[in-house]
This record gives sequence, structure tokens and C-alpha cells, in this order.
Amino acid sequence: MDRTDTHSKLFGYLLWIFGFLGSHRFYYGKPITGTIWFFTLGLFFIGWIIDLFLIPAMDREADLRFRDGEVSYNIGWLLLTFTGVFGLHRMYQGKWITGIIYLLTGGLFLLGVLYDFWTLNDQISERNKERRFG
Repeated sequence: MDRTDTHSKLFGYLLWIFGFLGSHRFYYGKPITGTIWFFTLGLFFIGWIIDLFLIPAMDREADLRFRDGEVSYNIGWLLLTFTGVFGLHRMYQGKWITGIIYLLTGGLFLLGVLYDFWTLNDQISERNKERRFG
């Protein structure tokens, strides 16, 4: 089975800079540990430092787990991370109605943004599957 490069190590390392807040872990599809990192500042910075060496393995795992396609994980995560309350990541996926709702409600009062941090990889993977198989 061919392995596609759905996630980027470079982008993972850039998010690692903010990794004490769990950014890179959410990106690689690890929402539970991402949330733990968020509330404990990367397990009191110790887990954050260890993750510097774990990113290549997390990247390989994400590449195997998620479906490649027209919608880029990197662009989706960039939009969610920096403009999540405006819903641009949803509009990018073609989810115009929820994107406009996010725009008008501040990302559904930030609860929608939190939900998307937990599920964005699966949303993009599903969207790529739909686009590929109609």
C-alpha cells in the first residue's frame, strides 16, 4: 500500500514551537494528549521537549491514518490555528454554511473551534474521501 504524505514534518515542528499548548499533537491526530498538553503546559514542559524527538514517528502514523486528497491538512490546520473563530477552515473544506455560522458567532462561541481541534483531521479525511469517490 502506498503511503501518502498527508502531514508535514516541517509544519509539525513549527507547531511544536507552540507545542506546550498541544498544537502539534492535535495536528497529528492526538486530541487527548493535545488537551493534556494544553492544560499542563506540555506536561510541565518535559513532554514538550520529548516530543521534539517523537515528531517523525507521529508524522508517519498520521500519514498512514488519514486520507490524502484535494483538501490539504496543512492549510486546514493553518486556518484553524490562526483564524478558527472566523470559520475559514470550514469554508476551505466547502462547509460554507457552518463557516458563515462560525464567522457570525466567533466559532460558535469557541466551542466549535475546540470541537474542530479534536476532529479536523477526520473532517478533512472524510472530505477527501467524498471528493475522490463522489
